[in-house]
Amino acid sequence: MKGIRFLAAAAAAVICLGSCVSNKKYNKLQMEYQTTRDGLLECNSNSKGMEYMIKDLRSQNDDLKKQLESMKYTLDQSLLNSQQGSVNISKLVDEINASNKYIKELISAKSKSDSLNMALTNKLTRSLSNDELKDVDVKVLKGVVYISLADNMLFKTGSYEISPRAMETLSKIAKIIKDYNDYDVLVEGNTDNVPISRTNIRNNWDLSTLRASSVVQTLQNDFGVNPARLTAGGRGEYNPIADNDTEVGRQRNRRTEIIITPKLDQFLDLIDKAPEEK
Repeated sequence: MKGIRFLAAAAAAVICLGSCVSNKKYNKLQMEYQTTRDGLLECNSNSKGMEYMIKDLRSQNDDLKKQLESMKYTLDQSLLNSQQGSVNISKLVDEINASNKYIKELISAKSKSDSLNMALTNKLTRSLSNDELKDVDVKVLKGVVYISLADNMLFKTGSYEISPRAMETLSKIAKIIKDYNDYDVLVEGNTDNVPISRTNIRNNWDLSTLRASSVVQTLQNDFGVNPARLTAGGRGEYNPIADNDTEVGRQRNRRTEIIITPKLDQFLDLIDKAPEEK
């Protein structure tokens, strides 16, 4: 009985001892499990954080790609606009250069014309005597040379026949005209407002035109001026330079004007060459 009790106590002690060892191991294992579990949880948590971070970085990367594409498009447009701007600027520069060249040519032509006009005027004035200068007025207006010949020097009253006295003066004028063969010559007859009554002359229109024609034919036939350069015209009483109410005024209005002008061809050619507006 006592043995049985001893064995029972021993078994209990063994069981108790075994139970105590198992609890310690259990607790240790429990602690290791807890530590491992916590580590796994933390790792899992960190893994999810990394996933979120990676997802966020991918989103940021997508945004950066979009921004890069937008910047690239903007840059391409800027380059295209810059190229177009360069083309437009280059075109504008070409047009300005063409306009400047055209203006220079016009100025050169006008300067040449003005110089020739002054030379022609000076040469003509020097060739005339003091007596002739009383009946001949030479001036330049707006690039045109005007030689105004008094009626009483050229013609008899009411006549369109050239007087012998006028031939020497016309010969000097013809010489100058021939020297400047790039000029056209217009001869205009002018009268006062006193009506004329002749069998072969109807009115002052006829008289002024016949007088201009007489001067033109004298320049051609007697002094060899090219007729292709000559034009005759009559203005009657309708281009007065003085008052017809006085004898002095009427005398000034009775005149024949030889108008010498540069040929318009060179200016028309320049107009044709003018830069076109675009």
